[in-house]
Amino acid sequence: MSGGDGVALTVAGARKRDAGRGIARLPERVRSRLGVLSGDSIVIEGDQQTVAKVWPGNGDDDALRIDADTRANAGVTIGDTVRVRPATVSRARSITVRPTEDLGEFSSESVAPLVKDGVLDRPLRQGEQFHVKGVGGFEVLDTDPGGSVRVEDATGVTVAPREIEDGPSDEATADESTDDTETASTTYEDIGGLDDELEKVREMIELPLSRPDLFQRLSISPPSGVLLYGPPGTGKTLIARAVANEVDAYFDVISGPEIVSKYKGESEERLREAFDRATENAPAILFIDEVDSIAGARDDDSDMENRVVAQLLTLMDGLEDRGRVVVIGATNRVDAVDPALRRGGRFDREIEIGVPGVKGRREILDVHTRGMPLADDVDLDRLAERTHGFVGADIESLTTEAAMHALRRDQERPTVGREDFESALASVDPSAMREYVAESPSVDFDDVGGLDGAKATLERAVEWPLLYGPLFEATDTEPPSGVLLHGPPGTGKTLLARALAGESGVNFIHVNGPELLDRYVGESEESVREVFDRARQTAPTIVFLDEIDAIAGRRGDSNEVTERVVSQLLTELDGVAENPNLVVVAATNRKAAIDDALLRPGRLEEHIEVPLPDADARRKILDVHTRDKPLDEDVDLEELVTGTEGYSGAEIEALVRKATIAAIDDIVLAHAPEEANEYADEISVTAAHFENALEE
Repeated sequence: MSGGDGVALTVAGARKRDAGRGIARLPERVRSRLGVLSGDSIVIEGDQQTVAKVWPGNGDDDALRIDADTRANAGVTIGDTVRVRPATVSRARSITVRPTEDLGEFSSESVAPLVKDGVLDRPLRQGEQFHVKGVGGFEVLDTDPGGSVRVEDATGVTVAPREIEDGPSDEATADESTDDTETASTTYEDIGGLDDELEKVREMIELPLSRPDLFQRLSISPPSGVLLYGPPGTGKTLIARAVANEVDAYFDVISGPEIVSKYKGESEERLREAFDRATENAPAILFIDEVDSIAGARDDDSDMENRVVAQLLTLMDGLEDRGRVVVIGATNRVDAVDPALRRGGRFDREIEIGVPGVKGRREILDVHTRGMPLADDVDLDRLAERTHGFVGADIESLTTEAAMHALRRDQERPTVGREDFESALASVDPSAMREYVAESPSVDFDDVGGLDGAKATLERAVEWPLLYGPLFEATDTEPPSGVLLHGPPGTGKTLLARALAGESGVNFIHVNGPELLDRYVGESEESVREVFDRARQTAPTIVFLDEIDAIAGRRGDSNEVTERVVSQLLTELDGVAENPNLVVVAATNRKAAIDDALLRPGRLEEHIEVPLPDADARRKILDVHTRDKPLDEDVDLEELVTGTEGYSGAEIEALVRKATIAAIDDIVLAHAPEEANEYADEISVTAAHFENALEE
């Protein structure tokens, strides 16, 4: 590494929105020491030299935040040490660039204005490479004047034809096999919400490929493989591509189902060929997507699958002799993978790539709206809070749908606004939640008449742990893991649970108890496990078990299936206590029928009675259900309160609905069918309608 004046800093990844802009974020103390201001240029000295534009950092004392292009131009990767110093930059009269990848339908003439917009006000020098979002990668062939220059409005930009290498060189073969256009354009800045997971993958893959000498010095074998698991769309393939790009490694994808052949021995041969290609082009990353499809648990009835697993075990055991080759497996069914692969020396580490939280979703939104013209009314923070359960692929679909909505509205100068994102939210569902009846309810406590005591207790038991986590930590207090709502039918137990989810803004999984029961051994327990697994992946979540008495009857008085389900529920509820972002709410009108083990502290410990409403509660329920009804002046709600003594909330709702339908009947019967809708303004619900409804 070159010396000279300047300050030594550790390289860190760029912020997601900074990618592709040639920005270097410097800590305040370093900017003061160098005497540079925001917008000035600096030289970054690694194995090579490059220039970048200074922007303020975020308080890291020794971190220089630069994107993948800048890291590549400096010949460094994340974690390396570089030296930075002020740079003298001239105004560019002209620059000449050349594409480093196929530009598809773009011609050199049509792409020049896009390149200029992409590098405007950015320092460059001959030999550097950069990417223009939506276009591709480029290399700077020449600048006038020479040295470090800044592209301005008056700068002329020429795009030279791309050079296509001839000959069957090893490098060309590697490029052809790796789909290098897709891999080379994937960087760490394209991955949001997975910083911790990415760090684990880097230390398992990047170091063995880029610094094998460190392992030799420690007399240990580098890791052979990493197994990434988690729901579809969370970024498992993206991580593998980004790491391959950062270490400039050969990258080959094996899609599990493509390996399988009906001819004996052909599946194993395809696997051997893939490993041989990786060995010839080392350093290499071999990515096996859907690894569970070719490496499932072996059994006596699956001859072909057993042979493929045995071949894969043999190949991974031989990686030490093959040199710098690392295998990455990806699956969303980790328990289906053969146990022999899940040990040291094969897949050395298993890393969960889960559903992102609010902070992660905000980063992913930054990635996918990086070059998008957003209107001032778009609040990405609020959007991140509203997209519970969305994985990276869902958020990409959301931003694409919003952009398409904006394009349909204005094709000349489209700007993506809040209206476009609202439309997209209505049409894009979180993929992690699609197996279950899951939603973010639109009702809240204002839609629940009465039940003030139940609301307050639910709020303390469920909302407070989500909102006031630091207070619970400070007092070393565990929040309730479960709540049981019990009372007569129709009193509002289900509505309370939905309103609670709407009030707290979390995901809501509604499961009717009988839906989990299955006559086959083990199926019911597996259904229970799947519900809780998905809830953990999409936390914060409320799991609502309606009619829980159907699946959690007293053991000894129940059948064998119910007893197994109770045991599985006990296990899952014990696990819920360790996750403050997961709450179980159950409802029943037969509390005495539920197994006692479920009702003890640490499980469904908070018991809230939801009784038949008293007079005050009935008035509030009537207020809710008549809020937007066209009531006649002769309707006396206090009289209705008296007349509905003993009614449940559901029965009061049915009463109001019956009276309203009677009013509609009067209009329809008084006019010709084709004219009835014209009298919508004249409809009125009268006291007579309510009296008739009460009699019925």
